[in-house]
Amino acid sequence: MTGEPSPPRGTVAESERTEPIHIDDVRTYVHCPRRYQYAVVDGVTDDTVAPRQARFEAVRTALRAAIRAGPVAGLEERAVERFTAAWNRHTEDLHSPAQRAHERRVLEATIRAYAETVGADHARQLCDTRAGGVGGELVGNDLRVWTMIGASSATDEAQRGPACRLETPLDYAFVENSTLVGVRFIPTPAPLSTLRYEPSWEGRIETAFDEHVDPDTDRFEPDLVATLLETSAVIDGLRRFRDRHDLEMVRTCRYMQIPLFDSRAVTVNRIRDEVTTSVNPVDLTTSYLDHHTFGMTLEHRNAVVDRHLQAVLTAIVDGRYDPTDRWDRRKDETCPSCGYTVCCVDHITSEVRFDGR
Repeated sequence: MTGEPSPPRGTVAESERTEPIHIDDVRTYVHCPRRYQYAVVDGVTDDTVAPRQARFEAVRTALRAAIRAGPVAGLEERAVERFTAAWNRHTEDLHSPAQRAHERRVLEATIRAYAETVGADHARQLCDTRAGGVGGELVGNDLRVWTMIGASSATDEAQRGPACRLETPLDYAFVENSTLVGVRFIPTPAPLSTLRYEPSWEGRIETAFDEHVDPDTDRFEPDLVATLLETSAVIDGLRRFRDRHDLEMVRTCRYMQIPLFDSRAVTVNRIRDEVTTSVNPVDLTTSYLDHHTFGMTLEHRNAVVDRHLQAVLTAIVDGRYDPTDRWDRRKDETCPSCGYTVCCVDHITSEVRFDGR
């Protein structure tokens, strides 16, 4: 049995979940069910992520505001202006004024790199989408796509209860030719794992996914698996968005993530007094798409990933928080970055043993 179980058996959960589930909480569960329990069920805050998240939100909010404002011309300037106002209110405790100035320059370089790489093109596509009469929110906090997935272990259909509403926030969406594209900013490339480099599902990605969910292997690929589950949820959510807004011109849907902070891409030229970086968007659709399923449905789907997403949601609804399956791998790869280790009984027990037990 893996940490994210195969389709379960048994009786209906003691208390059925009717409120939405956030896709980021699914990622948390894939990494560690106990971390999910602390963060989502018990509501314990992990303060270790706050400074990094604050920088990300400052840049993300500035980019969204600049995109929403409309014309392609001036996109970079609008974003930098909005970011500057947010940075002046930023209270992160950096060790010196020099470090604060450096961090600001890196973030401004990120905005420039985004505008040059895809920002101008995406802003143009958004303008065209609005001009085409597409209604509803296309940028910002109110843009959420959702899908409904049955998640109950009850064998009797009458006892299964309502399906789960799984929500994913997008930063913006636009129509390009006959494709609806959803875009989400993420802080770093780390959650993408090898999906940054592998162009298709068949091959290494399929093998890694299958071995992760196979109880007879010890392979542990939580970032890759969680990102594929998110892609499944978003693409189905985009199809629902298409149907709700009667976008008859849309035939397919795609999902793109844009990591904003890649420390390896930052270059400091002290002679020219310049800071540069790069932004590399990743279209996750091709990594998720199973061509066999596509041939059967003519839609961007992957039956293997979709079934596992249902299995994970069922485990969440059933309240399965035991993380000890594949504990050695989980402890080595998940615990070091977890803010809950100081109160986690599973971690403490594994660290404190007497007489070799």
